[in-house]
Amino acid sequence: MSNNDTFIQKLRCSGLRPTKQRIKICKTLFDRNNTFHFSIADLAKILESKSSRKISLATIYNTIHSFKKKGYIKEISITSDKNYYDTNVSNHHHFFNESTNELIDLHDDDVEKVRLKKTLPGKKIKSIEILVKIANNK
Repeated sequence: MSNNDTFIQKLRCSGLRPTKQRIKICKTLFDRNNTFHFSIADLAKILESKSSRKISLATIYNTIHSFKKKGYIKEISITSDKNYYDTNVSNHHHFFNESTNELIDLHDDDVEKVRLKKTLPGKKIKSIEILVKIANNK
């Protein structure tokens, strides 16, 4: 199966019609060897630089949120108004460089086992993911 076929299938499984713009978004996200961390604004800039045809922000938002709902990407909340997305949907930790706004994977073997002393009645821990905020030295 060609990459375009894979992208078309991914879009259809997400409940989206595979338009040229959405296939371009899919290719940008998933046609790579490494994890891709991005904000919607970052992705919009990348798509704009790669294409002569503009892709609307609404199309980008709708595609990303459909992929998130389907489990193809995950959302990482940095602050109440700053969200990043990750193409690596496994449970893993991150550094967030506040100086550069860069999200960097932090692998499980870089973190000792996390133990929580408190639980909430009637709730089960689904996952533990650590976000370590860093800044460049001045």
